[in-house]
Amino acid sequence: MTEVRGVVATGKGKPVEVTTIIVPDPGPGEAVVRVQACGVCHTDLHYREGGINDEFPFLLGHEAAGVVESVGAGVVDLVPGDFVVLNWRAVCGVCRACRRGRSQYCFDTHNAAQPMTLLDGTALSPALGIGAFAEKTLVHAGQCTKVDPAARPAVAGLLGCGVMAGIGAAVNTGGAGPGDSVAVIGCGGVGDGAIAGASFAGARRIIAVDKDPAKLAWAEEFGATHTVNAAEVDTVAAVRELTDGFGADLVIDAVGVPATYEQAFYARDLAGTVVLVGVPTPEMKLELPLLEVFGRGGALKSSWYGDCLPSRDFPMLVEMYLQGRLPLEKFVTEEISLDQVESAFTKMHDGEVLRSVVVF
Repeated sequence: MTEVRGVVATGKGKPVEVTTIIVPDPGPGEAVVRVQACGVCHTDLHYREGGINDEFPFLLGHEAAGVVESVGAGVVDLVPGDFVVLNWRAVCGVCRACRRGRSQYCFDTHNAAQPMTLLDGTALSPALGIGAFAEKTLVHAGQCTKVDPAARPAVAGLLGCGVMAGIGAAVNTGGAGPGDSVAVIGCGGVGDGAIAGASFAGARRIIAVDKDPAKLAWAEEFGATHTVNAAEVDTVAAVRELTDGFGADLVIDAVGVPATYEQAFYARDLAGTVVLVGVPTPEMKLELPLLEVFGRGGALKSSWYGDCLPSRDFPMLVEMYLQGRLPLEKFVTEEISLDQVESAFTKMHDGEVLRSVVVF
């Protein structure tokens, strides 16, 4: 076992602490990864605020890249020295989704069996089964996706969650393609990922919607052809005006509250698609006229992790980045240390950054 520093949330709403944690040696099917970089994601803040569950203390961090340090018994496709992006969908291969060839929907994904702990033996709950705001972390070997080591860790690691969720929402779930009109509501890391995905998929018109002018400016860097300031104009009317009065072929809600979902529903064209990728909280309810749901046709979808298959999508997207076709580096606003995670949460909440990335 190894002692390392990690960022731990000890209770609901409490500031995080940088403390010593114990990382066990890898058991069967497990791997220890030396973390090189980890993005600060809204999901980590949700954990700290008790918005996911109450299984404190949490070892935060999950958007990570690093190098495999050691592997346990039975691991055959991973060796020390491999450069990997960590994922929270290590497919099982045997559940009903996997047996039908739909591994991207795996219903029984793997995590490490052993817990990482505090010095007193208290078991930690790793965020999304990863816990990568730490110098090293223990994961299931299937959570390690090998990618081209030419990619910078601070950039590649972002595919581990938010950026992949956005790209996948546009491409995998929404099926964006050449000539489509796409509107994205909410232009943080996930929303800008959706914009980037729609752009390289060949969408003709990409409409970014947000209340923050700075975020709308960021959206243009990822391929938005039009912007809508939702604080100044009606979102639905503006999207319709920009799509010849019809609405967009695909509308992606990257916020995940009832008001933005309703906007997405009415801002799409007849037979258009709505994709929900923003994460709602448990108490939220949605009310829509059922006749409108029926009469407008199309599809209402939810996108979980961008419906990605890490073994397929991560290497492909890293290759696109290395070819200059996917501007992943633009997501990185600042590089920080472990001790700056709490202040990074504040900056993220206030909309000052797109992504802060902890670099070791």
